[in-house]
Formats: sequence, C-alpha cells, structure tokens
Amino acid sequence: MDLLVVGGGPAGLATALHAARAGLDVTVWEQRAGVVDKACGEGLMPGAVAALAALGVRPPGYDLRGIRYVAGPRRVDAGFAAGTGRGVRRTTLHALLREAVLAAGVRVDQRTARHVEQDRDGVVVDGTRAGHLVAADGLHSPIRRALGLNRPRRSPARHGLRRHYALAPWSDHVEVHWAREAEAYVTPVADDLVGVAVLTSARRPFDDHLIAFPELRERLAGAGLTGPVRGAGPLRQVASARTAGRVLLVGDAAGYVDALTGEGIALALAQAPAAVSAITSGDLAAYEREWRRLTRRYRWLTHALLGATRKPPARAALVPVAQRLPWLFSATVAMLARPVGTQE
Repeated sequence: MDLLVVGGGPAGLATALHAARAGLDVTVWEQRAGVVDKACGEGLMPGAVAALAALGVRPPGYDLRGIRYVAGPRRVDAGFAAGTGRGVRRTTLHALLREAVLAAGVRVDQRTARHVEQDRDGVVVDGTRAGHLVAADGLHSPIRRALGLNRPRRSPARHGLRRHYALAPWSDHVEVHWAREAEAYVTPVADDLVGVAVLTSARRPFDDHLIAFPELRERLAGAGLTGPVRGAGPLRQVASARTAGRVLLVGDAAGYVDALTGEGIALALAQAPAAVSAITSGDLAAYEREWRRLTRRYRWLTHALLGATRKPPARAALVPVAQRLPWLFSATVAMLARPVGTQE
C-alpha cells in the first residue's frame, strides 16, 4: 500500500481522492461506521464549493451569497464577489465524499489506529504497512499526540455548539450575531432547515446562550428541532509541525485556530492535494512550507479577529465599526470568498 489515511472525514476522504487520482494505492481507516455527523457550521465558502466541484462533488444545499454581522438593531452585510457559497448538511457532504472515494476504488475500513511505527521505507500502523501515513483524525488527533507534535494552548478555550431548526431560511447570507460572550452563526442548509452554531469560551447549555440573542431567539421560536445539540472543542489546537518522518497531518489534525471565519472545510480541501503532491514528489518538507502558505490568510485573519473581540468593549464596537467602514468589511468578506492559497 502506498498510502494509509487515518480519518474518514472530509479532510481524509479528499486526500484519498487526490491520492487515487495520482495513481497511489490508498486505503482509509475510519473508526466510526457509515456517515458521521459532528458539530460544524456547515457553510462552504465559494472557494470550497469550487474545490469540491473539481473533485466531481456537487452537494445540494442552499446557495449563500454573503455574510451579515448583526448586533441588536445594527447590521452590516457584504456579498461574495467570487461566486456563491453553499450551506449543506455535514452528513450530506460526508456521504457524497464517501461515495466518490468508493467509486474511485479506494478501500474504506472501519478501524482505529492505535500504534504507529516507522522506518526509512514506510510506516506500520497496527501491523499494516504503508509507504506513507496521512493523519486526518480530527481536532484532537491521537496520531498528532502520539508523535509528540501537540503543543499547549495559551489562549482561552473556545467551544462550539450546533443545533438545527426546521424552518425556512430568512436570508441567503450567513448571519453572525454578536453578544458579550458568544457569537451565533445562522446558516441556511436547505429550503426548510437552518443550522445555528454558537462559538464561545463560556461553558453553558445551548438554550442558555440563546438568551443573549433575543432577535434570533424570536425568529426561532416555535420552530421544530431536528436532531440533538452537538458540540466540539476546545477549538484551538497547536501542532509543532505538519510532518514527522513519513507521516503528514491534514485538516484539523494539522492545527486549528478557531471556527470564527468558517474556513475549516476549505482549508482541508486545499491541504489534501498539497499532501499528496509532497508524497508523490518525495519531498515531504514541501508540505510544511505549502501548509504555511495555504493557511497564512486564515491564521492571520482569525488571530486578528479573536484578538480584536476578546474584550467586551471591543466586541460591542465590532458591528458599529463595520457599519462605518463598509469597504473594510466587504474587503474581509471578499478575502474569505477567495480560494485558499490565492494571493491577497
């Protein structure tokens, strides 16, 4: 086997697809059976939609035309200049990527990676040998930890919570509602379904957080709930490197700042071909350099927004400032809409 991918989420499946197209013998291990749901904002930026289309994956969902910031009666919005985004259920995206991988002849096994060893010629995972290993095993990557690549977080821990409501979307924008301790992200994912994700450093139940968003709570009143509240976090994860020997980290496993800009899937889709290119060229060091280039915009913008909104007075001023400087808000949204890795 040329490549073993551990982790069957979007990052791992996209890596497997690119590897199969490059002529590699690839297998995916995923510890959970079938299609997996998880806490996710479920909004694809236009760049992510384009990257999926290049893989032959065109998920149904709800067209997204921009981003709107809301704080009480104040609001400011900006459209995507580089095409439309897409609100799509995580399960729908996962199912389509999984179907594409299986159609490409990639084997997907329900297995957990427990022990990793490597030498100059390959990697052995629980007795299975492969030329290289891609760890796409998520935010809290056991492989990242086992390789000693985990680094401590220095910022306050943030968590995400997500719930779906059965009602027609009232906007074709992703709405970001700002309150003192949290943001609420409203993403239409179908003609009769919206997802609401809360990001916060305050550990409280989902309904308790909604109290801080009275206008949003009023819109959601009476809507049916579809599925449970799902959570994720701490979101901030730091890796000291993206490679260790013949192992490469892809997606959230490679390090994560925050979900604030909604770029997680787009980043994973850009990292996947970069990892495969490094493997096929025999230059794994190139992946570290490319990862830094691909994620530079995301890391810079996310750190800047987190730093600027850490204190309550700054959070309260964010939307008024965006209203007074609409060109700046539009430029930021345009930056998010561009494919990952393009020049600013």
